[in-house]
Amino acid sequence: MDQGQTLSRLLECCGTDTRTRAVAAAVGAIAGASVTISELIGQGALAGITGAAHGGANADGDVQKDLDVKADEAILAALKDVPYAALASEESDTLVMGDPLAPISIAYDPLDGSSNIDTNMTVGTIFSIIPNEAGVAPFSAPGSCQLAAGFVVYGPQTSLVLTLGDGVDIFTLDRKAKHYRLIREKVTVPADTAEYAINASNHRHWEQPVRDFVDECIAGADGPRAKDFNMRWIGSLVAEAYRILTRGGVFLYPADQRPGYGDGRLRLLYETHPMAFVMEQAGGAASTGRERVLDLVARAIHQRSPLIMGSLEKVNRIEQLHTDPSAAARTAPLFGRRGLFRV
Repeated sequence: MDQGQTLSRLLECCGTDTRTRAVAAAVGAIAGASVTISELIGQGALAGITGAAHGGANADGDVQKDLDVKADEAILAALKDVPYAALASEESDTLVMGDPLAPISIAYDPLDGSSNIDTNMTVGTIFSIIPNEAGVAPFSAPGSCQLAAGFVVYGPQTSLVLTLGDGVDIFTLDRKAKHYRLIREKVTVPADTAEYAINASNHRHWEQPVRDFVDECIAGADGPRAKDFNMRWIGSLVAEAYRILTRGGVFLYPADQRPGYGDGRLRLLYETHPMAFVMEQAGGAASTGRERVLDLVARAIHQRSPLIMGSLEKVNRIEQLHTDPSAAARTAPLFGRRGLFRV
């Protein structure tokens, strides 16, 4: 690895065709905005960032926090000179239209995990860049068409995870120089880590295949997987994804039986599509439980979808439990259809 490699230098070498240069400009602009966002987060209450509600809700009905609005403003300002056909932001009711002949469109979540702001936990920015075709409605293609995707993690370090469709690289912000330096290249998801992440408080609402998988993990060394598992749950998608890229395991945010959760809770265009692209580029997988996330086509800007992502083996096992009703009974006779949390 070239320890002197910076994100800006990488983007300068991307290529000379119009679309490639637009992708590079968009990634560079989002990276620049993330430096501003990182500084705001670092100052916290000293810069007026408290995690308090802004007084309204975003386009998807979530309560907006003060930093949600500031992050969206920073990204919009950074993208003003980028040639885009349309922008889809979590904080906007409708698409922001640009030049219909521009080579790309961009979807982004300016501040993922904003409910964590007031507790000083990890938040982030997620983005997806897709090709624009003249005469075709923006964001009407499957996630597999993405040209680039990534996310920024605002934690103890500010790091940017990026794929340009040829593997995954991770850059960390040099705070003094205010640019990103390459710290890991061609990242792969560790294949055999005994960790899973899910909000276990929703156990009673899950579909049976999700319960079956979690029960297998809870059974540990005495169960069908013959190993002890640790459960992780941060409640911040960017933090969960970064942990998987670093340590492996699997993350589940499935559909469930609660009102409003039948199609999952994460947003397809600017959360599950880019995360799925990153995971696949790192040798992992991403599924709804029944189909590949990158095969999904959005019908609306803020469409939701389930997301199960991480190591290929674990995602495949969860898909098997969804598609083969006999799989759990065959491999987990100890529990059959009974969950450890069920009365």
